Amino acid sequence: MKEFEKRAQAWLDGDFDQETKMKVLQLKNSDPALFEDAFYKNLEFGTGGLRGIMGVGTNRMNKYTVGMATQGLANYILAHCKDDDPKVCISYDSRNGSKEFAKITSQVLSANGIHVYIFDNIRPTPEMSYAVRLKGAVAGVMITASHNPKEYNGYKVSWSDGGQVTSPVDKEIVAEVAKITDPSMVKFTSGLRCGEIEAMGADVDEKYLSDLLSLSLGAEFCSKHSDLKIVYTPLHGCGVRLVPEILGRLGFKNIIHVPDQDVSDGDFPTVISPNPEEPAALKLALEMADKTGADLVMGTDPDADRLGIAVRDDSGRMVLLNGNQTASLLTYYILSQRAKKGTLGEGKYVVKTIVTTELITDIAKSFGVPVYNVLTGFKYIAEVVKRKEAEGGEFVCGGEESYGFNVGEFVRDKDAQVSAMMVAECAAWAAEQGLTMYGLLQKIYSEYGYRKEGLVSVVRKGISGAEEIKAMMASLRSNPPADLAGSPVVRVIDYLEPEKTGQPSSNVLQFFSEAGDVVSVRPSGTEPKIKFYFGAKGDDADAKIEALKKQFC
Repeated sequence: MKEFEKRAQAWLDGDFDQETKMKVLQLKNSDPALFEDAFYKNLEFGTGGLRGIMGVGTNRMNKYTVGMATQGLANYILAHCKDDDPKVCISYDSRNGSKEFAKITSQVLSANGIHVYIFDNIRPTPEMSYAVRLKGAVAGVMITASHNPKEYNGYKVSWSDGGQVTSPVDKEIVAEVAKITDPSMVKFTSGLRCGEIEAMGADVDEKYLSDLLSLSLGAEFCSKHSDLKIVYTPLHGCGVRLVPEILGRLGFKNIIHVPDQDVSDGDFPTVISPNPEEPAALKLALEMADKTGADLVMGTDPDADRLGIAVRDDSGRMVLLNGNQTASLLTYYILSQRAKKGTLGEGKYVVKTIVTTELITDIAKSFGVPVYNVLTGFKYIAEVVKRKEAEGGEFVCGGEESYGFNVGEFVRDKDAQVSAMMVAECAAWAAEQGLTMYGLLQKIYSEYGYRKEGLVSVVRKGISGAEEIKAMMASLRSNPPADLAGSPVVRVIDYLEPEKTGQPSSNVLQFFSEAGDVVSVRPSGTEPKIKFYFGAKGDDADAKIEALKKQFC
């Protein structure tokens, strides 16, 4: 008997519910390939938590694998938390299975004597981050697979600062979860000591919205240009609860919905993928904008931490902006307004990821604000915020090219709610100057120089694909490019050398040219692909991006 067959038989023979056993048998008889995939390994609890396809099996998201992960988390908390009444906050999005997984998570934590705060309905990831600090919790769990296809779900763990767990805590939790090798080790029902389970709802919403609105920098612009037409779509996710609300509280009167996509539905019936990074996801919103003559389109992913936008260009046509462009616009707007109000100064700073546009660096420097570069992933931005907070610093704003941005220190994750608020304010500020958002972006380019970014993901599946990706990275290390699109390479950074970079060790390479262009290369941590990030500077940046793609891909 093969190993995956042994694992499957253990589910058929073990203390699993009858419905699960029937599904295992059905899968075995109907699709041998999927059956093997469901049991050939255990679903890995990585440094960010779980993420996988839902279904029966050791390699799937289901109540048993979620329960086992939660038991490991509970064991870690009880071993390391000095609080006599440790607390954990739980939230979940609109995905199929999210509510059930959240309930199981709360029950297992409670059965281990941990006090649980759980939202009464779907809420965004950033509000979970906010709740962790509000409630004085030791950790938070968000049930979401972000913008992945409908078949997926996930389990994201945050720590006491509201940021996603980082080293060494992440690795220590992973080790505890790995010790839970069978569902029989999970306390699914209450023992002698049962932690209280409390619901969170409108009370937390109100505090969250109030704190975000306190970050507003443009009440006068919003009031004067309250008639701006804004199309918003939550893409069937939980942004529908709070994004329109915060825009309305800012004073905007023309928030136009896409009714079919306001429906919270884990099947995401109107899109192939609920990812605002993909143009197809915003198709209905763009059509609504043309139908209504809207000035701006906004779309958020299912857990409402990422924001995609579209604006009208000089010809009046709606064009999508990428994450680099949106982050640059917001950084410019926020720093401009804070400089005007006299609230920039010593201790203020901006953070971005190493693969995010250097235009943000140029903008921040022009205002005398330092920029910290971190590895890919918003958890590293939150880590800087936590460290600088202890030193008396103040995080102004920061983001990443993959449509994540945050403002202020209330939330320690990317936040589409505050991002939507700032985008609307920025649009009103641009209108005050007689500009569209597109026109403001061109103004920024004229001041700091034109920049263009590109991303190519090369997919290599299976064991052979993993070896090929490994060989590509080895080749680039041993034979780095001498030039980038004809300009000499003047600097190489290898993030496997933490003693030189000051960053955690990571399999990432960066090449910088004399002309100010940059290429970053990194294998994906969650998918069978290697990613090439291209950044070019100058009037010929578009042409250089195409040349760089040919050079590397």
